[in-house]
Amino acid sequence: MEISELPKDKKIILFDGVCNLCDSSVQFVIKHDKKDIFRFVPLQSELGQKIISHIGASTIDSTILYEPDKRYYYKAAVAFEILKEVKGIFSFLLIFSILPQSVVNFIYDYVAKNRYKWFGKKESCMIPTSELQSKFLA
Repeated sequence: MEISELPKDKKIILFDGVCNLCDSSVQFVIKHDKKDIFRFVPLQSELGQKIISHIGASTIDSTILYEPDKRYYYKAAVAFEILKEVKGIFSFLLIFSILPQSVVNFIYDYVAKNRYKWFGKKESCMIPTSELQSKFLA
């Protein structure tokens, strides 16, 4: 898939495909994405690398939320953007968005730095089931 072929009406989450915490987060978003807003791309994939290059991101060590032809978010801002869409009981977590970005990104970076140690790592990226295949872009 090329950048020009990305769905313009979807928000694309680039995630660490071998991280157990990230995989659990993707599963959480899929379960709560009642409006079918999100699509997923592992950072390690060819498409993930194309998107990173296209937006000029300087790191691949963070989750990125990309809205084609609009903007992108990274680190803690991704979580807040997702929470705005999934709504429900988890919306209370948006209270943390009032904290300075430097503070929430410090926390994000601390968890990201330790994610493999705390949650483990897969040998390869998750392969979606046939019913979830449409949620993942390649």
